[in-house]
Amino acid sequence: MSDTPLPSERYRQGMATRRAVLGDAHVDRAEAGSTAFDRPFQELITEAAWGHLWSRPELTKRERSIVTIALLAALGQDDEVAMHVRATVNTGATREDIREALLHVAIYAGVPAANHAIKIAKQVFEQMDAERAA
Repeated sequence: MSDTPLPSERYRQGMATRRAVLGDAHVDRAEAGSTAFDRPFQELITEAAWGHLWSRPELTKRERSIVTIALLAALGQDDEVAMHVRATVNTGATREDIREALLHVAIYAGVPAANHAIKIAKQVFEQMDAERAA
């Protein structure tokens, strides 16, 4: 008999949503890099962020993507901004959507936060364009 509990339905839904938004390659890398130390954290974010929040039907993935990028930019979470900008290819949020969200960040959270997030978004878009062209 295994000591490892089976994943909950919320976890399974969260993993499906996480993969739909971030892509299999990103999630596979995160899972492969998981250790006994951070596995509980990975389980927490899969259930809470992806299973509870991102899986709710009231907002589309596009809308959640826009809100998430704005919040992460306002908080100065650079790596997460980059990850979620890259995920727009899966969520349907456009570059114009992201630009508008970051204009809101400038007014409501500060110009420096928006300026830095715009720099990050531009770099990610350039990388995505280069990958698409290759």
